[in-house]
Amino acid sequence: MKVFKFGGASVKDAAGVQNVQKVLEKTGNGPKVIVISAMGKTTNALEIVIKDYLFEKQVPKSLQAVEETHFEILNELFKDSKTTIFNKVNELFTELRNFLQHNKSEQYDFVYDQVICYGELISTTIVSSYLNSQNIKNNWLDAREVIKTDSVYRDAGVNWEETQEAIQSNINLNEINITQGFIGSDHNNFTTTLGREGSDYTAAIFAYCLNAENVTIWKDVPGVLNADPRVFKNPELLQHISYEEAIELAFYGASVIHPKTLQPLQQKEIPLFVKPFLEPESQGTKVGKGALIFPEIPCFIVKKDLVLISLSTLDFSFMVEENISEIFRLFHQYQMKVDLIQNSAISFSVCLDNKFNQLEKLIQHLKARFKVSFIPGVSLFTIRHFNDEAIASLEKDKEILLKQLTHNTLQIVTHN
Repeated sequence: MKVFKFGGASVKDAAGVQNVQKVLEKTGNGPKVIVISAMGKTTNALEIVIKDYLFEKQVPKSLQAVEETHFEILNELFKDSKTTIFNKVNELFTELRNFLQHNKSEQYDFVYDQVICYGELISTTIVSSYLNSQNIKNNWLDAREVIKTDSVYRDAGVNWEETQEAIQSNINLNEINITQGFIGSDHNNFTTTLGREGSDYTAAIFAYCLNAENVTIWKDVPGVLNADPRVFKNPELLQHISYEEAIELAFYGASVIHPKTLQPLQQKEIPLFVKPFLEPESQGTKVGKGALIFPEIPCFIVKKDLVLISLSTLDFSFMVEENISEIFRLFHQYQMKVDLIQNSAISFSVCLDNKFNQLEKLIQHLKARFKVSFIPGVSLFTIRHFNDEAIASLEKDKEILLKQLTHNTLQIVTHN
């Protein structure tokens, strides 16, 4: 059993869906679990639908554009509009409209998960039907029936025991199985999601539960690069990365591999490959046991739109354990992800990801006990395995707000 994951960029249009067929033909049609994301920018489009819906209190017009995009793809893939797939996709959009018409909850995170899942449900339905039409027989599986989670909407935790039992009971080990990334369900059978970009994690969950031979993530890049090509010039391919190094890179914000993906794979030493979906026979990157990183070159990572907060005690007393524990309790309460910490005797600075938009509440709470200053919209740059040349190139023409240096990692905070 092998696990493949195709991201949104790899199925963004009809040509992308047809390319999935080509990848399967070149890699062999043996038993697989194929995890597929929403098509192209569908998740972003559905986020607009959610915001419009919560503001307008009715089914928003923005949903129509999402429908039109998918039916354009269908019309390119299937010449006969009377085929069953058109009815199936219509039924899914009807389900979504029915939810929007009858839902009573105004809780954003709950509504988000119940709506956003349709991107994955529709994309996998289209890809599954297309492959069947091309004689690549497969089973379509609703991931919500097997990925069982708690009820923390938008960032659900996996119930591993229930999930493993469900996966092993529902997966056909002798065929191709197509399912959705990113989504699961709680004990009430409400849809949950595993965090943005959680489709990689879904692939790892299936691999862990099935003791898979390996996992391959198909991307629109040659593999894992030492820098994001959208931000840095002339990035180089990393041919091999250890689990430990990949986890470090993911923690610091490398976008190619989801931070949660690697732990379950490492536990069972399941290799992870990252390959380009347009060149399926190329080498790509292998993540597994062995040397930390090859070639051993500096790796550049950037996270933008963070918040830099500086705290000190009101009476200039030391920032001791009691103060710091209270600060972290508040970070947890307001769902803030900590990306960098620096403290001295009387001050404490931290770089945070305000992804749940609770900064204002946090700041008001902190001001009750501390002197607070903060700068929103900062960027956090990280270099793993730095050298003097890499540091000089990164710091050039930047106003550095905070800098931290450890054995093999440099981090600086700058204005965006």
